[in-house]
Amino acid sequence: MDDHIPVGTGFDRLAALDPDAVALHAPDGPVTRAELAAASSRAAREFAALGVGQDDLVTIGLGNGAAFYAAVLGAWKLGAVPQPVSAKLPAAELAALVEIADPPIVVGLEAADRPWLPAGWTPDPALSPDPLPPALPPSWKAPTSGGSTGRPKIIMAGAAGWADEVTARAERLRIGGPGDVFAVTAPLYHNAPFMFSLIALLRGCPLLVLDRFDGAHVLDAVVRHRVHWFYAVPTLMGRILRLPDDVRAAADLSSVRTLLHVGAPCPEPVKRAWLDWLGPEKVLELYAGTESVAVCMIDGVEWLAHPGSVGRPVSGEMRIADADGTPLPVGEVGEVWMRPPPDTTTYRYLGADSHVVDGCESIGDLGHMDAEGYLFLADRRSDLILVGGSNVYPAEVEAALADHPHVLSCCVIGLPDEDLGARVHAIVELAAEVSDEDLRSHVAARLTSTKVPRTWERVDGPLREDTGKIRRSALREARLTHRH
Repeated sequence: MDDHIPVGTGFDRLAALDPDAVALHAPDGPVTRAELAAASSRAAREFAALGVGQDDLVTIGLGNGAAFYAAVLGAWKLGAVPQPVSAKLPAAELAALVEIADPPIVVGLEAADRPWLPAGWTPDPALSPDPLPPALPPSWKAPTSGGSTGRPKIIMAGAAGWADEVTARAERLRIGGPGDVFAVTAPLYHNAPFMFSLIALLRGCPLLVLDRFDGAHVLDAVVRHRVHWFYAVPTLMGRILRLPDDVRAAADLSSVRTLLHVGAPCPEPVKRAWLDWLGPEKVLELYAGTESVAVCMIDGVEWLAHPGSVGRPVSGEMRIADADGTPLPVGEVGEVWMRPPPDTTTYRYLGADSHVVDGCESIGDLGHMDAEGYLFLADRRSDLILVGGSNVYPAEVEAALADHPHVLSCCVIGLPDEDLGARVHAIVELAAEVSDEDLRSHVAARLTSTKVPRTWERVDGPLREDTGKIRRSALREARLTHRH
């Protein structure tokens, strides 16, 4: 798509070019471009009647399916910004995000103080399906993050919603064009599947939209639909590899031209198995963070020459320095500092402040670079827990636990898990006896399931120092050492 037009208008133009082309292979059946264009125009008119206008954020808490894309496109057509959240978001977490975003409406989840549309919402068929006048969103997406401070934040993309500027990323990501099937293999409120699939949609790719992510289901769907490009977190890659040998041997993946993985460190055995299965030239890894200040990429051929690396920067600059920004020698582990391309704003936070020193930013990740400039991550972040590719910030879980009347102090750490990469482990000091189930229910009422601790431990003394600091890394190391 070469025309400099807004994203909503861009999809309508694709629909006009080939109205009967499949836009979505959705869980409940195929949706043509014409049908999705009409549904999104109806969604826009429904949203507008409830108060959505130019530059507003629209909080979208829908599961993977056609209605999700209709809502996103509908927001775009009003010049508004889609702000996706989990369809299972607890009320307390939704309220915190709504306070920051201040959307006129919430779609798919019940809101306490503003109009909301229920789970299972679809656009009102009585409304006009005709295209709307062009409207430019000031930002084309606004994903969320739990935030390392224990409070959620919204990450507004720096780029406005021009169709050609959004799809310009497609070449670097190897996303094809009309007829190339793109597989959505993760919840769409995550930044990566949201971003990649919408780029593909605007390029005219039919999207295979999955709402179950077990290995057998995903592998079968990729084979049946002759998928050309699919995104996967390492957890899903591992689940597929653990399928019976005969199931994997029977799977014809010859249509796949690109497997891109991101969202968590990939265990070396999993990476090598996929390189052997697909061929190293087809496997692509990306490292950037939702903020995308700078971007590293590496294909399997390069990775075999630099095992464990996430590549060299392909956008912006990266360097390794200490916490104050002082550069460190080659090979020494430090914080990963990033500088965006000249005259480029890649994002802005709502509800948080950026960590900037001398024009470079850090999202808290640690790593080192070799003499050739290849980046190797030591740990995504000292206290961050990556559960199946989803970020879990200990401070957020601790804040929820601290609300329990019998919790005196607490610490949350990540411990290894074969399936998800890490599990959330809570260490608590209690004023009275409380069961694991009671503590689990307390957190589950406040946070999404990924953030709820799976294992629990009691201690007899305070977990925080007099300064208020907590030594998560030391507590984690002690438990890892004890395991061995």
